[in-house]
Amino acid sequence: MDIVYIETSIVSHATARPSSDPATAVLQIQAKRWMSEQRPNYDLVTSELVVTEAAAGNPDAASRRLAILADIPILKQSPDVDVIADELLARSLIPEVARLDALHVAAAALAGVQYLLTQTVGILRTHMYCHVSTDCLTI
Repeated sequence: MDIVYIETSIVSHATARPSSDPATAVLQIQAKRWMSEQRPNYDLVTSELVVTEAAAGNPDAASRRLAILADIPILKQSPDVDVIADELLARSLIPEVARLDALHVAAAALAGVQYLLTQTVGILRTHMYCHVSTDCLTI
């Protein structure tokens, strides 16, 4: 089964209270739908970075985010994550202001996952068109 790295935006949108903002509401619906319909089709993984981000903020919301992550394996932290993230930023493949996004991409690439599931604009608006598990590692 293919492996999907779950990034914080998916967890946040899937567990958030319904938003009155139409754009956010659509993201919430998409995240909830993916988690309920597609999740069984993949092996999911996440990182300690996602857990840390999910634990921040409102305690009730953090509790919901952590609950959805409870049965998702956490990748071992590689010392090379920072190196790969720095290269993604240095080569302008991800904007400098999106260092956390670069760390997610690096963690996923180093773990050899096939897909990184995100709704984060910093990751989505990159000029990086690489297969996460192979091309990013050649940086």
